[in-house]
Amino acid sequence: MAQAQEFEKVLSSSDTSVAAFDEHKSAVKRIQHFLHSTPAAVPLIVLVLAIIVFGITIGGRFFSSYTLTLILQQIAIIGILGAAQTLVILTAGIDLSIGVIMVISAVIMGNCAVSYGMPSALAVAIGLAAGAACGLLNGVLVAYMKLPPFIVTLGTWNIVMATNFIYSANETIRDTDVDTQAPLLHLFAISFKVGTAVLTLGVIATVLLVMILWYVLNHT
Repeated sequence: MAQAQEFEKVLSSSDTSVAAFDEHKSAVKRIQHFLHSTPAAVPLIVLVLAIIVFGITIGGRFFSSYTLTLILQQIAIIGILGAAQTLVILTAGIDLSIGVIMVISAVIMGNCAVSYGMPSALAVAIGLAAGAACGLLNGVLVAYMKLPPFIVTLGTWNIVMATNFIYSANETIRDTDVDTQAPLLHLFAISFKVGTAVLTLGVIATVLLVMILWYVLNHT
């Protein structure tokens, strides 16, 4: 009994700190850890480096506000489609038909407003409804019929593209006709200047959509 009490006394007075190993991480290790923990940073870093290299190669004019905003104008449509595609990819899906669905929706809007003489707002609504119907078809085949999204959207891509060729008869609608008969269709093309930068409503819509999507994905 006395030995047990003496052992407990020695044990209680002993050092209770846990051995720690000071592991010094090098800069390369820290970068690797950051890239592994934040995979979304990889394409961003590649994009920034590509912009820097390209800008240095062709000269300082590339970094002018006019040039950068011109690039934003050119990618506004792709940016909106890409934001929508992000939600599909995050759910382990893919949509190959998103481009042709956008095209046939625009063709329907243009024909309804210019060729058929419908009000611009109604033409936009019909075009959006057509695009939504195509998306609904993809969703039903994938979610309820349990078909692979790659195969489904590849098939609808061909169907919608062929339908667009037949419906439009490979005819174009002139911008002047749209400006005079359906200016609402050029809403996102309305431009305004901020200093030397030239922005459009399409660019503003793209930026707002990306910001909303970022907030929803990170805070909801």
